[in-house]
Amino acid sequence: MLHHLELWVADLRASTSSLGWLLLRLGFDVESTWASGISYRQQDFYIVLESGPDVIDAPHQRCAPGMNHLAFHAGSRAQVDELTAEALEHGFTLLFPAEHPHAGGAEHYAAYLADAAGFEVELVARR
Repeated sequence: MLHHLELWVADLRASTSSLGWLLLRLGFDVESTWASGISYRQQDFYIVLESGPDVIDAPHQRCAPGMNHLAFHAGSRAQVDELTAEALEHGFTLLFPAEHPHAGGAEHYAAYLADAAGFEVELVARR
């Protein structure tokens, strides 16, 4: 089990409006905030968004070596569809629209989304 993830972001305000909104919508709670960051907790796991002085001023590249995306359980197919529609109103774009919602394969129902900073998330429907 993961303990936490720390995502360094170029623009904390923008990432809080997109990724932070999504984490809240998925049932995370704000655990703490500070001048350069915010943490979101769900049970024993938390995710940090941070934009401190050590963050290099460069765009996130999901296809570069490193983390490609975060995948979250997002409920039923209807709930994935609803959350996807809401996410589009919060700065996300739908990736692989021609294959949506089966971009991960015929048996895999999910939405692949990217925020304006290029962070990708996958919202996965339960089987």
